Amino acid sequence: MELLGIHHLTAVSANIRENHHFYTRTMGMRLVKRSVNQDDVRAYHLFYADAKGTPGTDLTFFDWPVPRERRGTRAIIRTSLRVAGLESLTWWSQHLGELGVSAGEIVERDGRLTLDVEDPEGQRLALVDDDGAGEAHPWERSPVPAPFQVRGLGPIVLSVPDLTPTDAILRGALNMRPVREYPHPESGQHTVHVFAMGPGGPAAELHVAVQPGLPPAQPGAGGVHHVAFRTTDEAYDAWAERLNALRIPNSGKVDRYWFRSLYFREPNGILFEIASDGPGFTVDEDEATLGEQVVLAPFLEPQRAAILANLKPID
Repeated sequence: MELLGIHHLTAVSANIRENHHFYTRTMGMRLVKRSVNQDDVRAYHLFYADAKGTPGTDLTFFDWPVPRERRGTRAIIRTSLRVAGLESLTWWSQHLGELGVSAGEIVERDGRLTLDVEDPEGQRLALVDDDGAGEAHPWERSPVPAPFQVRGLGPIVLSVPDLTPTDAILRGALNMRPVREYPHPESGQHTVHVFAMGPGGPAAELHVAVQPGLPPAQPGAGGVHHVAFRTTDEAYDAWAERLNALRIPNSGKVDRYWFRSLYFREPNGILFEIASDGPGFTVDEDEATLGEQVVLAPFLEPQRAAILANLKPID
């Protein structure tokens, strides 16, 4: 039983209107689902992805009025977005520079060309060359030319003070496999351990930086809430049974309507999710109009009027 790769990553924004503008206009991603946090309906939950909302392309945000994240360990510290080739990265470097967006230089990291970027709230991103491998679904209304658009999520980078307990969960519970190591790009003193899922490659890797001595991160805006890993619909129940059989405390089965979820924390406190590929975002919207209206899971529909009254406009 194997996970297929990264399903989605959910982060936190304290300025959801600016967030919406940055990810749809500057980054050219499509808003494929405009909804609310199902556990806190006062907050938007926005999903940015490719044109179809394909599993593995979703970068999502909760809308919470909180202070900025205090960076540290025991946290997800960088989210990669896949693009195709040096020409794409060169275009992005120029595009972001013209808009005054914080970005580094194009470098080779872990054998891949990479461009580090920060959004207006300090969310740490990286544009990573995936050599154009696999399917891509460009959004025809994106301000970013189709060949250069974000193709989906790439490696997700964690920071932990001690690899041993996290390694036990990744290998022993989630059946990930260690494949290589590389020096941490900022300190050079720490090692990043790469774990692969399913087919491997940039869409199916978790990178774990071991950074003892750092203070624990303080959650906040510009930080990451959790990372979700993909499973087939058919294997979802088996993953729930596996977590219970291994006595890993977890949420139990949670139906998010567009996918089904299981939540648990690895030993350093980082929140993981296992999410099913289906039924997908077109279960309640036509693909042509994804993200244009606020949609709610059926159990929230009776509260629609009250929920909408508390949401601020983002367009």
